This record gives sequence, C-alpha cells and structure tokens, in this order.
Amino acid sequence: MFDTSSHGVIDASSPRAAIRTHMNTQGIDQLLGELRQAAAKASGQEPAASSAGAANFADLLKSSLDQVNAVQQEGTQMQQAFDANDPNVNLQDVMVQLQKASLSFQTMVQVRNRLVSAYQEIMSMQV
Repeated sequence: MFDTSSHGVIDASSPRAAIRTHMNTQGIDQLLGELRQAAAKASGQEPAASSAGAANFADLLKSSLDQVNAVQQEGTQMQQAFDANDPNVNLQDVMVQLQKASLSFQTMVQVRNRLVSAYQEIMSMQV
C-alpha cells in the first residue's frame, strides 16, 4: 500500500509521510524521558540530568492534543465543503484528510493507553 525502500523508509510522497509532518514526536520522547527519570528515582537510582530547555509535560500534552484537534477540524471542514458541492474540494482530498484525522486520533489513544499503563506501573512500585 505504501511505497517503501529496502531499508523500510517511507516514500515522502506517501500519505503516511504527510501525516508524519503533522505529528510531532518530540512530546512523546519527552514523556518517555520523564517516565524513565521517575522510574529511576522510585528505584533509588540517580536519574539522568534533564535538559534545561525541556518543555513542561502538560504543555507538550496540550500541544499534541491541539494538533490532533486541528487535523480533525480540517477534515470536518473539508467534508462539509464537499457535501455542499464546493467545486474546489474533491473526494480524494477529503478522504485523505479524514484518514489523517483518524490516524492522528488512533495514535493519540495509543499514547494515552501507554501513559495510563506507565502510570499504573509506577504506582504499583514499592518504595
């Protein structure tokens, strides 16, 4: 379905590559770092030094949610324009945008599931 090279790199013209431009993984990487630090602190180990410019977790989470919301709103607007017979909107663009919105939402749900799982794991640790 997607064009990939022998190295598993996705072709830049594929729909998946377009979605990656909208999704920012920096927040997820930051979250993983914070969870590792919390786990190290809970186990009595010295946590690795965090970068001075690290963003607040709540800000990163809100930014990610805002991005997902923006993609969904854009898809809804395109769908409504297509339903209103706007000549500037074609079915292919609407379907691609709706798939981007769906994939963004599914990714957000998976991140939430991992956050809940990590939180439950940390809370079940004995100090």
